[in-house]
Amino acid sequence: MNVKHLLAYTILVLSSQAATAEKMLHKGEAFTRPGQTLKMPKGWESRAVRYDPKITDADLIISFGQQTYPAMHKLVEEYARKHNMKIVIQSGTCGVSAGKLLRKSLDSGTFCCPPGSRDRLPGLEFHTIAISALAIFVNKDNPVDAISTDQARQIFQGKIRNWQELASGNSFDNTIRPHARLHCKKRPGHWTLLLKNQELFSPILKEVGVIPDLVAKVGQVVESVSIETPYMINSYKKGPVKMLHIDGHAPTDIEYVASGQYPFYRTYSMTTWNNSGTQRDKTIQLITFLRDHIEKHYQQYSMVPISKLKNAGWKFRENELIAEPNGKKLAFIPPQH
Repeated sequence: MNVKHLLAYTILVLSSQAATAEKMLHKGEAFTRPGQTLKMPKGWESRAVRYDPKITDADLIISFGQQTYPAMHKLVEEYARKHNMKIVIQSGTCGVSAGKLLRKSLDSGTFCCPPGSRDRLPGLEFHTIAISALAIFVNKDNPVDAISTDQARQIFQGKIRNWQELASGNSFDNTIRPHARLHCKKRPGHWTLLLKNQELFSPILKEVGVIPDLVAKVGQVVESVSIETPYMINSYKKGPVKMLHIDGHAPTDIEYVASGQYPFYRTYSMTTWNNSGTQRDKTIQLITFLRDHIEKHYQQYSMVPISKLKNAGWKFRENELIAEPNGKKLAFIPPQH
């Protein structure tokens, strides 16, 4: 290799390293380390689950969030009828589930993000249901159809401010109007894979509290852009919106998302208590039913089922997804007592 070629190679390597460093600078953690449980008062772990006094008759109580309630509550109602059970379904958010689990008033909490460090309570087990891509979506009248991962980050940072910057010959000379629902700020994964914290987002970002309003806003404002799962976008689509290809791939390309190469995704999980006896068994049976349903109908939900994740090399600890296929497996930390 002559000096000229060596110099060119060195520049290429340094450029690649700089791009990787830039990516890692802005990307948040995908998962927290398993096994590191929150320290609780003595006797807390052995306490039984106690329902709200207003609930006098229930076989199970579970909490769904904004993502899981629309997708799964009818399935659970069907399951309850078939098995002659009374399952109380409560709706809320990951934070609501976490709060009720902390009070031990639930048999199972549902999360749309991997657990944060403060979610890992003594005796609480996480069971991953599936993952789903997070799509960057825009108004259908926007001529842009595809962007790169880096461009997505620059758009939401405010470094790319006009749609005209994204395509040669693009005459769509409009200021970009980013919108997002920045939920679960202390949990890994989800939108933090785009930008790791709220401070990195553009100062003109408009935060929207609930998913239907988020999707509606993009359908109403031609310059807008946001991020959400394909299932939620299609469920609440009241205006003309479309999902962009990222790095040449659609967020609905299940095999590509399963490969671990799609950059932004959401992780769904449900919890069980490891000392709740027959209640744990009932919850495990319900979780198995939901996981099996997604295995058969994953395209309907734009979700990647557990079998595809395992085949692609995603890393699990028991039933919990803990690392990406090419990611370093997170070290297990023995539970703290």
